[in-house]
Amino acid sequence: MLKGGTNYVAWRWDITDIQLLLTGNRRALAKAITLVESQHPQHRAQAQQLLQKILPHTGKSFRIGITGVPGVGKSTLIEVLGLYLIEQGHKVAVLAVDPSSPVSGGSLLADKTRMEELSRQPQAFIRPSPSQGLLGGVAQATRESILLCEAAGYDVVIVETVGVGQSEIEVASMVDFFMVLLLPNAGDEIQGLKKGILELADALVITKADGEQIKAAEVAAGRYRNALKLLTPHCFWQPIACCCSALTHEGIGALWRLLLDYQQQAKANHYWQQKRLEQNQQWLDKLVEGLLLRNFYQHPKIVQQRNEYREQVLKGQLTPLQAAEQLIEIFLQTPPNLLFN
Repeated sequence: MLKGGTNYVAWRWDITDIQLLLTGNRRALAKAITLVESQHPQHRAQAQQLLQKILPHTGKSFRIGITGVPGVGKSTLIEVLGLYLIEQGHKVAVLAVDPSSPVSGGSLLADKTRMEELSRQPQAFIRPSPSQGLLGGVAQATRESILLCEAAGYDVVIVETVGVGQSEIEVASMVDFFMVLLLPNAGDEIQGLKKGILELADALVITKADGEQIKAAEVAAGRYRNALKLLTPHCFWQPIACCCSALTHEGIGALWRLLLDYQQQAKANHYWQQKRLEQNQQWLDKLVEGLLLRNFYQHPKIVQQRNEYREQVLKGQLTPLQAAEQLIEIFLQTPPNLLFN
C-alpha cells in the first residue's frame, strides 16, 4: 500500500528495473510513477534516487498541456490526436490529472476508460493521476511523471487537466505548448474567457466543429482571433485560434502541423530550451516553499504551540502578525538538520 495506510512496501530499484524502464516497459513505468506519487518519506527518497539516475535520458519529448471546461471533449480529442500521432510513428504518453475522491483520496480513473481505443495501443501509455486535493487539481508528481515517460521513450507527452481553478497556470508552467479547448456555442465566448487564459494559451481550439456546429465554430474562432490580436505576445509566437472535430477527424492533422511549426520556431529562436530552464527555476522555488511550509506545520513545537497562539489571537491578546512571528522564531530555533527528518 503506497498511501492511505500504514503497511508500506520498501521498494528496491536495481539496474534491471531501470533498464526495463529505459526500454519502454509499461509495467516498469507504471511502477515508477506510483513510486513518485507516494507521500511516504521512504518512497520519496527512493523516487528522487530513481529520477537522478534517469535524468540523462529525459528532456527529448514534446510536452503538450490541454485544458478546457468539462464537456468540451478533452479526452476524445486527446484520443484521436494520440491515435493520429501513433500512425505518424510517435510514442504518446497521456497524464490525465483526475479529481481525487473525497472519501478514499484516490483517482476516479475516468479518463483511462474514456480513451479505450488509445489505451490498447502498444505505443501509448495513459496514466490517470489523482490530484490529491492540490491547488488547481494538478498532481504534485506530474512533473516527475513527465520525466519518467521521457526516459521510457515517449516523444510526445500530453498533460490533461480537470479544467478548473488554477490548473491552467500549473500546467502551463510545465509544458512546451499549452492549448485551451473551447465549445463552439458557449454563449458570449470572449466575455466568458478570462484574459489570463488568453495570455497563457498558445492556441485556442474550438472543438466539435462538425455537422450543424461548423458555422458556429468558425464564428467563434474568428472572434477569438480578433481578441488575440489585442494581446502583446510574450514571445515570438502569436497565439492562434482554430477549429477541429474529433468526430470527423477534421483539423487533427492541421493541429499537429501547427504544433510542429511552433516547435520549429521555438528551437530556431532559442526559446525552447530557455523556457524549460525558466520552468525548472520556478519549480525549484515552489519546491523550496512547499518543503518549508510542510516542515513548518509538522514541527513538533509548532504543533504544540499553534493552537495556543490561535486562542490568544481570538481573545485579542496577540495580533496575528505577533503570533506568526513567534511561531516562526520557534521554528528557526530548531537545528537545520532536524527540519527534514
